Amino acid sequence: MTVTSSIDGARLIEEQLAQASPDLLRELLTTFINTLMSAEADAVCGAAYGTSSPDRTNRRNGYRHRDFDTRTGTLDLEVPKLRTGSYFPDWLLERRKRAERALTSVVATCYLLGVSTRRMDKLVQSLGITTLSKSQVSEMAKDLDAHVEEFRTRRLDDAGPFTFVAADALVLKVREGGRVVPVHALVATGVDADGHRQVLGVQVTTSEDGAGWFAFFRDLVARGLHGVRLVTSDAHAGLVAAITATLPGASWQRCRTHYAANLMSTTPKSSWPWVKALLHSVYDQPDADAVQAQFDRIVDALAGKFPAVADHLETARVDILAFAAFPKEVWRQIWSNNPNERLNREIRRRTDVVGIFPDRASIIRLVGAVLAEQHDEWAEARRYLGLDVLTKSQAITSEEVNTEPILQALTA
Repeated sequence: MTVTSSIDGARLIEEQLAQASPDLLRELLTTFINTLMSAEADAVCGAAYGTSSPDRTNRRNGYRHRDFDTRTGTLDLEVPKLRTGSYFPDWLLERRKRAERALTSVVATCYLLGVSTRRMDKLVQSLGITTLSKSQVSEMAKDLDAHVEEFRTRRLDDAGPFTFVAADALVLKVREGGRVVPVHALVATGVDADGHRQVLGVQVTTSEDGAGWFAFFRDLVARGLHGVRLVTSDAHAGLVAAITATLPGASWQRCRTHYAANLMSTTPKSSWPWVKALLHSVYDQPDADAVQAQFDRIVDALAGKFPAVADHLETARVDILAFAAFPKEVWRQIWSNNPNERLNREIRRRTDVVGIFPDRASIIRLVGAVLAEQHDEWAEARRYLGLDVLTKSQAITSEEVNTEPILQALTA
């Protein structure tokens, strides 16, 4: 009489595999891959290993060991050797590369998330991989290059017009010619026709001078940047000149945060809290007329006691009040570079763990990947600005922005 087994074999195997240690999984995967390679080598030879056959065209000649890094750890594979010619499993391994594509993707993602190349070796050891050098990590991170290049060179025509643009730069360190030198990563963002923010571009230049900014904006225009009504940035002379030369019809808004720092340098330290409060009161006004009137009152109040501060304010009037020509609903978004500063902090968080970059291409790789990630998040988020406000803003010309403060001053 046959006794029916009470054990479900398939379920038992499934449970054992679920509870299996990484060592067991590595052994199973190693055996499976070695068996596949052995079968393929037999097919190349024309007969199974250890058998005589008139169809045999080649013979096996032992094995060569090859380490293969996977998500389960490093596998010690036995690649069959042949007496004549050679056998190589192209379907599994890449010549001169022993890391699987999935591991490459993992390392590239960790690099993007800010895991330094110096710490990556400890990370992969926790996965059971024997060793991974810093050069291997950097090489694997190049998996991001194609994605970053496509992002950096995409056309901007269809997404425009970009009514509002913000530009800023970060200083990073790179090794060049055996020395560690500072370079500048130039970044620009803009608000597209649909009201969403976009990262427009990123470039690395030797210095934040006019030539670097000019080439950067010329590239943006060549890729289709158009319809710009206002650019917000700090008061770097080269940047302002590049905006004027490459974006005709666009006005310039001097970042209120950067300007406050500049004004503080000309104000007596003991009086700065008072002057700062006066300056902030300009931005608390309900409309453009009130902004101009409050600015006039502040200049008059400071002229007697601090003439240098009053002159500083009067000279910067057009630049720091450019925002007032646009609808009040967008003032908070355009009167400073603070939105871009938050983006810069996120870039810093990722780049600080790297410290010194090996070359400029690695800067583009990491910073570009971070920006592409942020760009995608903005595309899925709610609109940054409403469509009706953008329509009103597009109707405002640079002449209205630049002449309005002068007219207000003459009639005050």
